[in-house]
Amino acid sequence: MYLIVGLGNIGKEYQNTRHNIGFEIADYFSTKYQIPINKVKFNADYGTGSIEGKKILLVKPRTFMNNSGEAVADFADYFQIPDEDILIIYDDIELDTGVVRIRKKGGSGTHNGMRSIVSLLDSKIFPRVRIGVGKNGRIPLVKYVLGRFTPQQRPIMDETVKEASTAVYDCIVHGLDYAMNHHNMKKKKEEPHESE
Repeated sequence: MYLIVGLGNIGKEYQNTRHNIGFEIADYFSTKYQIPINKVKFNADYGTGSIEGKKILLVKPRTFMNNSGEAVADFADYFQIPDEDILIIYDDIELDTGVVRIRKKGGSGTHNGMRSIVSLLDSKIFPRVRIGVGKNGRIPLVKYVLGRFTPQQRPIMDETVKEASTAVYDCIVHGLDYAMNHHNMKKKKEEPHESE
C-alpha cells in the first residue's frame, strides 16, 4: 500500500495559494485516477483506490501545514506503511516556478510541513515530489507562499499540476528511478517577467 499525501492548508482563504499546490495535485490525481477523497480519518480527508493493482491511500491533512506530520504518522502507523512507500507532494521555494523534482529522501529545508513530517516519522528516508513555486526577495516568505500565483504563472502551474500527477503515477507504477529519469531532467518552464 502506498500513502500519497498532498500538503496544504484547509479553508477557502488558502485555496489556490502557492502553499496549497500539494492539495491541488492531490485533487487532480484523485479525479484522473478515480480515487475519490471522500472520507475523514486522523484529522485528514482521504480516499482509497488502486492503480495497476497497487493499493493507494490518498490523503489531504486537515491540520494546518505546520502539523502535517500528525496525519502522515497516524496513517503510516495504522496501515503499517513503510517510509519508502510514503510519497509527499509539496511546494518548494528553492525551485523555479513550475519545476517538478522527485527525491528519494532528504531533509525538510525551510518547509514547516515537511519539518513536521520528518520529526513525527523520525525519518528522512521517504520519497517526495517537490513543486517549484519560486521566491521573491521583496515579499516576506510567509506572505509569498500564502499568496496566489500571478496571472502569468497560473497557466504554467496548471500544466505543472498535470505533470506532477503523472510523476506520482510513475513513482508508484514504474518506480522512483524511472520517475526521476523522466521528470527530473525536464527544463525549467519559460515564465513571463513577474510584475508582482
